[in-house]
Amino acid sequence: MYMRNSLKKPINGQQMQLIQKGPLTIGDKLPAFTKKAVISTENGVEITEINHKYIDGKWALLFWWPKDFTFVCPTEIIGFDKKSAEFSMRNANIIGASTDSEYVHLSWRQHHPDLANLSFPMIADTSKSLAEEMGILDEDEKVAYRATFIIDPQGVIQWVSVYSMNVGRNVDEALRVLDALQTEELTACGWNKGEQTLTATLKEEKSD
Repeated sequence: MYMRNSLKKPINGQQMQLIQKGPLTIGDKLPAFTKKAVISTENGVEITEINHKYIDGKWALLFWWPKDFTFVCPTEIIGFDKKSAEFSMRNANIIGASTDSEYVHLSWRQHHPDLANLSFPMIADTSKSLAEEMGILDEDEKVAYRATFIIDPQGVIQWVSVYSMNVGRNVDEALRVLDALQTEELTACGWNKGEQTLTATLKEEKSD
């Protein structure tokens, strides 16, 4: 699903450059960026600037949605916000993003009561440069796919999921994957936090 094709593209008619197609994947670094973001609806502090260093030393969940003022997207944003305390307990920041402007983000939050007091920033990738660099920009509509990335404290991507535009995400699954990644051990299908890992089971069997 996340294998990327590559092609040679001429630059200035002479130099050949290898261009990767498809989303960034496990082991890739989060690209450097500086973007406007909406962090509040409080007058005077609504918009700020954040960059990739926002996640330095912490885990991060970066999730993208196609468009503001739509139907599936707010259900996901609200879902992640309801679980924000659980992500925080795991030393993980949540970051939301779309290609809408910061003013569209702000207007949406001001007019949608369930979005007014979100606990995480909404990045405005108005240039579409970050979505494009991450390989999740729809070539026809020029909006971001419904993509989710879990990034480790070193800025390395450890999990990627990309859904069709009409399919909403499962926040609990993202949290489960984060738990599994943080064990740094083997975890079985459907493993949940608090259950014994396969690594622990194998150690017990080896010691018997």
